[in-house]
Amino acid sequence: MSAEVDVLMQEAKESIEAAQNFRTELQQRLGGLNQARQQVRGSSTQARDALRRHFTELQAAATRLLSERLSALLAEVDAIEADSVRPLDDCQSLVEYGMGQADELLREGEAALRCGLGEKEDKLGSFTKKAMHIQLDSLPEVPALVDVPCVSAQFDDSLLVLLRERACRHGSVASHPPVLIEELQERPGSILVRWCKVDEDFAAADYRLQYRRSGSGGSQYEDAYVGHDTDFLALGLDPNTDYMFRVCARGEGRTEWSPWSVAQTGYTTMEPHEWRPGTEGYIVSSRRNIALRNDSVPSGCPVLYSNAPTYFCGLTLTFKISATGKPDRRDSLGVCVDGEKSCRSLQRDQAVCISTNGAVYVNGKEMTNQLPSITLGSAVTFDMEVVGVVPLNNDHVSDNVGNNVSSLKLRVTIGSGSREVVFDWLLDTAVDGLFFGCAFAHAGWKVLVF
Repeated sequence: MSAEVDVLMQEAKESIEAAQNFRTELQQRLGGLNQARQQVRGSSTQARDALRRHFTELQAAATRLLSERLSALLAEVDAIEADSVRPLDDCQSLVEYGMGQADELLREGEAALRCGLGEKEDKLGSFTKKAMHIQLDSLPEVPALVDVPCVSAQFDDSLLVLLRERACRHGSVASHPPVLIEELQERPGSILVRWCKVDEDFAAADYRLQYRRSGSGGSQYEDAYVGHDTDFLALGLDPNTDYMFRVCARGEGRTEWSPWSVAQTGYTTMEPHEWRPGTEGYIVSSRRNIALRNDSVPSGCPVLYSNAPTYFCGLTLTFKISATGKPDRRDSLGVCVDGEKSCRSLQRDQAVCISTNGAVYVNGKEMTNQLPSITLGSAVTFDMEVVGVVPLNNDHVSDNVGNNVSSLKLRVTIGSGSREVVFDWLLDTAVDGLFFGCAFAHAGWKVLVF
């Protein structure tokens, strides 16, 4: 009986544990639903506010423009009226002056006719003489109505038609932004961001990626990339720190950007690639990702190694040349198992590299295949993957690199320009990470690693 009770007790505990797990999962989903609801309601509120603000500003601007146009047209009417009335006023002054002279002459003539016989001759003589000087047959010319401006206002109904057509199509509402962030992949001291279009009808000409540090100490969004590509490697990021990323697009022939995508949080746990400071012959930048070969070493071809073995298979290591010096066959950019200062060259055993003349070396031996020469702006990439392991004493070997592996075969791809070489590289011992390095015989070379 006790055994049955024990079994029932065990089953009850398992059921309780399953119920707790089930409830926890449901709570997490409920939290996800709440976040989704908040996003829908929050974005809807923001969209309403944006629409009201935009159309209020548009109405104010349209009213201002129409008022300015009305004022300009009224000013034109005022100017035409003033210019047209001025000669009419001048003509009216002449007519009124002539009428005044005529009235005065009429009064004198009537007075002369009414005067006595003793004064009549003198009065009539004076009147006749004055009438001759007035030129009663000379009348001022009054313009005909057809020669006088008749001010009118004309309106083009096409403006209202155009406004109606444009207003019906002005603005749009979308349930999703036209682009979204598809993937965030951690890299050493960086994050690879990939995005894609979700609106097939949207013809994107350019994309714009922004990021900022999240959390209470977060900064403002800043531009990381603007261009045609749909991926970008954000460099110079602090490990184990959350960053918010968002992307938008600009349509063909448009100047305005689309709405931002929903922000995505990304972070990297990998330490950044850094050059080893304090190496004679090289100056390293403050972030230790840029190295400059100076002339402090008069001769030889010193090697600058990475500060730690931070390159891992499955990732891409890139060297970007931002300044060049005199090339030398001993120059090298590559990857090696160790970073010992005693190793004065990358063209040696347990290392793969490319020289500035394009020659590729595997374990110190030059390959027959050759890549383009390295020049200003060149980007050299190293990609590696594990293709084989050799176990000790035929023990079982997992996919992960372990202590029971005596040798490791890597498939290496080195790319430069539009060409690449692919070969297998056999390591004598299994390693978790690899060092990278550079070697230049002459000063002036500057290389960025990421």
